[in-house]
Amino acid sequence: MKLVEVFRIAINNVKTNLLRSVLTLLIIAFGLMALVGILTAIDSIIYSMNDNFSRLGANSFSIQPSGMSGSRGHSKGKTKKQGAVISFAQAMELKDKYQFPATVTVSLFGTQIATISHKDKKSNPNVMVQGIDENYLNVQGLDIENGRNFSSVEINSGVAKAILGVDIAKKMFGKKYKNGINKNISISSRKYKVIGILASKGSTASSNDSGVYIPVTNAKNIYGSARRNYKISIHAKSVEDLQGAIGSAIGTFRNIRSLRIGQENDFEIKKSDSIAKMLKENTVQIQMGAISIGLITLFGAAIGLMNIMLVSVTERTREIGIIKALGATRKNILIQFMTEAVILCQAGGILGILLGILIGFGVSVALGGSFHMPWAWSILGIVLSIIVGLISGIYPALKASKLDPIDALRHE
Repeated sequence: MKLVEVFRIAINNVKTNLLRSVLTLLIIAFGLMALVGILTAIDSIIYSMNDNFSRLGANSFSIQPSGMSGSRGHSKGKTKKQGAVISFAQAMELKDKYQFPATVTVSLFGTQIATISHKDKKSNPNVMVQGIDENYLNVQGLDIENGRNFSSVEINSGVAKAILGVDIAKKMFGKKYKNGINKNISISSRKYKVIGILASKGSTASSNDSGVYIPVTNAKNIYGSARRNYKISIHAKSVEDLQGAIGSAIGTFRNIRSLRIGQENDFEIKKSDSIAKMLKENTVQIQMGAISIGLITLFGAAIGLMNIMLVSVTERTREIGIIKALGATRKNILIQFMTEAVILCQAGGILGILLGILIGFGVSVALGGSFHMPWAWSILGIVLSIIVGLISGIYPALKASKLDPIDALRHE
């Protein structure tokens, strides 16, 4: 019997026993739907976690003079020598020369005791004023509720414009605080034009809600001095890029600080290690858990398919005897039943993958995140459906191929 004829018979048998084939197909489909659906949904959750952790600073680090955080040196018990402050010129030079694909922001803490006023409204003398550049809000995960951010031109020229935290805006302009855009306020008797109001960050970030932000060059003219330190923060695209971003920053800043080869850094890197590590650990654990659940579901589907194939062998004993009597070999019978199992698994696998993708898409929409086509999980699903078909079909196929044609013809 030709191989093509064996395949044709296998396909015809699948069509002939349509109801049983559909039920078998659904067993595999739901098994793979669980696997691909869970993994796709987990990917959506992980993308959402990445975005949220990114906004918490997991992808960011700052550069500060050594010794500022009270870190210890190489000698036990000795505090590391304090490095020179980071000047405005050094900070801006790093921002210009940094080549790694990450965002650099330069800021200067102005004061914590400013008084803000507008007409007859006046705040308590405890408002924080911070000098920032055009990248600061993005790096810190702050959103503009109304108005706009500073432009690079405004940062370079040091114009007297300000962005207000929402609490300050409400104190100055009342319930219609959103109408405060383009109005003038005074920061400790200096006039500023309001161009933006920040969205509330809640009680966990009250300093942002109660702060005022002005261009860093403007803050430099008012609060700066030779002994004031400028903060450099760098935001990488992902946690995986963090080490590369740090290495590039260290190399670039060593040149800016004119440090010789072998000379110890007089600055240090401060990063959110705990958040980044938690993200990586959770990602691996969640994916492994999802794969385990999916494989258990597929194992159950494989047992169901094998049971149906064994029933099929029993029902078709006379048919097998006739085929063997017509000249079919054990190999032909083996291939026929294996082909039937693989066809059913592939059809069920494709259906299961499509349903799984739809579930993943639904989870992405529910979480408000972005959907990413799960090509890797789809390929895994197709491969697993072939493996399940082979494993589930091999024992029934061997049983069918070993049947004696005379005994098979006598079977009722």
